[in-house]
This record gives sequence, structure tokens and C-alpha cells, in this order.
Amino acid sequence: MKNVIVTGSEGQLGRSFVAKLQTLGYQVIGFDLADRVNDDINYCRVDVTSRSEIDKALDELKGSVDILINNAGAGVFSPFEERTDDELDSVIGVNLKGTILMTQAIFNRYFVRQGNGCIVNIGSIYGVVAGDMHLYNQGDRRTSEIYGATKAAVINLTKYFAAYMANHNVRVNCISPGGIFNQQSKEFVRKYADKVPMKRMGKEEEIFSTLEYLISDESVYVTGQNILVDGGLTVW
Repeated sequence: MKNVIVTGSEGQLGRSFVAKLQTLGYQVIGFDLADRVNDDINYCRVDVTSRSEIDKALDELKGSVDILINNAGAGVFSPFEERTDDELDSVIGVNLKGTILMTQAIFNRYFVRQGNGCIVNIGSIYGVVAGDMHLYNQGDRRTSEIYGATKAAVINLTKYFAAYMANHNVRVNCISPGGIFNQQSKEFVRKYADKVPMKRMGKEEEIFSTLEYLISDESVYVTGQNILVDGGLTVW
């Protein structure tokens, strides 16, 4: 049985990834700072922006780590004109620094010794295109410049690490979802759907097949790729 670490395991996508991985027979280890939601996984309360907390959690794990899913993410929703240092530090810390620290720790501790490994990063369409401000009304949870910038960095890191780790038989890929329905307002859903060739928002389970493919032996010659699961939004 292969062991998978999922960061951000207690969030919307994290919970759905954990459930799917369990049905596929993987042993899941969840890293998150939130209160535990998944009772039937090996859960570690970890701040992925802290090297010492990552190291402490890994020191306590038994066995190998075969797959890392860098899913932990942070966003802010205030207007750019009001952006604070704390907001910048928070988003850069989780989305960028956390991805680097987790990748470094798992690569050094496990993948180099094992001679293989697999990493899937979770990006975003907003790492590829800018957010459309016409989607948002005053007070809506609008996408921010720093969120998109860090997700673009995650996509670039995917390509860099794919090249850097190839000699160790480690594959690194990225999934960039479009908007996933999560009880947004009817007006937002309507406006968002108008931007999408398939005319709707995505569902959590529509990411599963891409994730399953990237961590399976079916994709052994696939690395450094960013796969957009967005209903076609980024083609326009």
C-alpha cells in the first residue's frame, strides 16, 4: 500500500482528495492546521510554512512516503489598494514557501533514498489568466493579485522540480482547477458560467480522474505538466 501526504487535508478540496485516495487503496497522511475532519487518516497538525514543524511531523511517521500532494492554499479577498504586509506574507507563506518546504523535505528524506516518487501540486486557473473583476460585486470574495501570483509560481516550480528531480525518477505535475462550486451566490455562478465554454462551474469530483492518472503508473512518462481542469475557461 502506498503512502500519500495531502497538505491542506481538512479543506474543501483536501477532504475530497482524501476520500478519493482512500477508495483507491492509498494510505493517507493529512497535514493541516485546521481542526481534524477526517477521523480515519493519520492526521498531523502542521504549519507547512514552518520547517521545524514539518521535520517534527515527519520524524514521527513510520514507513515510506510515496506521493506528495501539495494542496494547502491560502487566499485573501480585500481590494488590492488595501493589501497589507500580513496578507502578503500569509499567502506567499502557504502557497509558495509551504510548497517549497514540503517538496524539499519529502525529496530529501524519502524520494532520493527510494529512487522514485511522485508530486502533484494544486495550482489554479488564476496562475494562468488574470481574474475577471466583472464577476464580483462589492463585498464578494474576489480573487487577489497575490493569490494568482503565487499560483503562477507553483506552476513554474512544477516545471523546475520536474527537471531537477528527473534523475531520481521523481515525477512532478500540477493540476489547475477552474472555479469549483462551493455555495457561491446564484449571481456569481451565473456570471462565472457565462465565461466558461461548458457553461457551468466545476465539481470537486471532476478533478479526481486527473489526480488518479497523475499518481498512477499510467502516467510514468508524464512530468512537468500543468493540467487545466476548467471547463475550457482559459481557452478564451
